[in-house]
Amino acid sequence: MQLPPGKKVYFLSDFHLGAPDPARSLERERLIVRFLDEARHDAAAIFIVGDVFDFWYEYKHVVPKGYTRLLGKWAEITDSGIPVHFFVGNHDMWMRDYFQKELNTPVYYGPTEFTFNDRLFHVAHGDGLGPGDHGYKALKKLFRNPVAQWCFGILPPRIGIGLADYFSRKSRGGEHAEEVFHGAENEWLITYSKEVLQQKKVDYFIFGHRHLPIDYRLSEESRYVNLGDWVIYFTYAVFDGSELTLKSYTGMDHKIVRG
Repeated sequence: MQLPPGKKVYFLSDFHLGAPDPARSLERERLIVRFLDEARHDAAAIFIVGDVFDFWYEYKHVVPKGYTRLLGKWAEITDSGIPVHFFVGNHDMWMRDYFQKELNTPVYYGPTEFTFNDRLFHVAHGDGLGPGDHGYKALKKLFRNPVAQWCFGILPPRIGIGLADYFSRKSRGGEHAEEVFHGAENEWLITYSKEVLQQKKVDYFIFGHRHLPIDYRLSEESRYVNLGDWVIYFTYAVFDGSELTLKSYTGMDHKIVRG
C-alpha cells in the first residue's frame, strides 16, 4: 500500500481496560478515545496490537460488559472508511467474530506482515515468541485449543467471566509497574526479530506485550519497536510514509528506551 500524501499509519497496544478498577480504567478509556479521535484525521490505517482488555471472552450471544466509548469510536472510525487492524493478545485471545461483524475489523492471531511505501512491517502482539517462557507457551496452546474454549464456554457467563477475570488479575501479581530494559541479549523479542532477519529483510518489527516502550536498531536497515502501553507510558508509533517514530501521548518520551 502506498500512503496518500499527508496520511499516516498508527500503532498502539496494551490498554488493559478493566484494570485495576473501573474508575481508573474509564479514565484511560477516555484518553484513548481522545487519541483515536485526533489520529483519525490523518490516519490511513490504525493497528491495535493486543491486550485492549484485561480480559475478554466471547460467548455466542454474550460479550463482557463495558468499553462502550472505545467500541463506539472504533466503529465510527471503520464506518468512515479507515481500516483498523486488531491483533489478539494474551489477555484477549478468546475472540470469536464480534469484532469482524460489529466493528468491521480483521483479527490476527499471530505475526503478520504489511507493506507501506515499500517498507515491510512485521507485526504481532509478541506473547509466546522468541526463546524461553515454555510454561506460558504450553498454556497458550491449551487456551487456543477449541475443546478447551468449548469447555469454558459451557460455564454460565456470570461464573466464566468472573473466574477468568480473577485469574487475569492474579497473573499480573498486582498493579502494573514500570518495566526495566534487560539488555538486547536478554530481550526475547529482540532475539526473535534477529532470527527472522536471518531469513528475510524486514524494515520494522512492531510488538506490544512487553509494556516497555523500546526503539532499538537491529541493523542499519531494521528496527525493533515495542509499543509500550496505555497504563503507564501512553506510547504509540506513527509511520508518516518515510519514517517511523515512537512517542508518548502524555509527555513520557523520556521513558522510551532507545538503542
